[in-house]
Amino acid sequence: MSGGNQKRRIETDVMKLLMSNHDVQLINDNMQELNVKFLGPKDTPYEGGIWRLHVELPDNYPYKSPSIGFVNKIFHPNIDVASGSICLDVINSTWSPLYDLINIIEWMIPGLLKEPNGSDPLNNEAASLQLRDKKRYEEKIKEYIKKYATEEKYKAMFRDSEDSSDEDQDNDFDEEEIEDNKSDSEIGLRGKNRKHDKEEEEEEEEEEEEEEGIYNTSRKRSNNSSGKVDELNDGIDSDQEDINDQELSELSDIELSDEEDEDSKI
Repeated sequence: MSGGNQKRRIETDVMKLLMSNHDVQLINDNMQELNVKFLGPKDTPYEGGIWRLHVELPDNYPYKSPSIGFVNKIFHPNIDVASGSICLDVINSTWSPLYDLINIIEWMIPGLLKEPNGSDPLNNEAASLQLRDKKRYEEKIKEYIKKYATEEKYKAMFRDSEDSSDEDQDNDFDEEEIEDNKSDSEIGLRGKNRKHDKEEEEEEEEEEEEEEGIYNTSRKRSNNSSGKVDELNDGIDSDQEDINDQELSELSDIELSDEEDEDSKI
């Protein structure tokens, strides 16, 4: 596997871990050094405990195994109390490129906590108690959890790095929120512009309707006026005709009267 392929393998394994449900923090944005929040396996004395695992990937990973250790203290036969080093065959003598980080975090280390190997201890006290006094062994585990691995202890010990990570996430969220708000504002503005344009169109239609109404009303009034004028003219003509007929009748009566007077004189 070439250097480029090894780099891609590192990126692939780390991305798989980042996309899982585990709380993972890259150190200085370096894919080859990271911290992982590790929860004690259920149905074991370690249940309820919270530890930080420090992981380093060598340049020739996956041909060489990663270096993994507990940062806060844990009581276990195969884990060194002082350094947090883990004695686990699969990340030491029997390592294979077929393994990846998520296998180690989700299966191999939890399996070691469930079934310690007392024959190859890094913590002799824990190995002795695990073999001879199971009750005291489990009590000691709980004491270490209470002293070093509760939620409160974890937060107190790693507050700075946790806050830094949260701040980065908050900054990312703020940028996304700004973009979302910006997008919402643009959508809202477009909506307002469309609404304004629609209102203008409606106003123009109303004005056109009003103008048409005024025109129709004026036209109607004009027609009515014309009708009235025609009626008046007709009335005047009729009256004039009546007057003319009356005058002709009167003239005829006068002429007849004159003729009768002349006849009587004769």
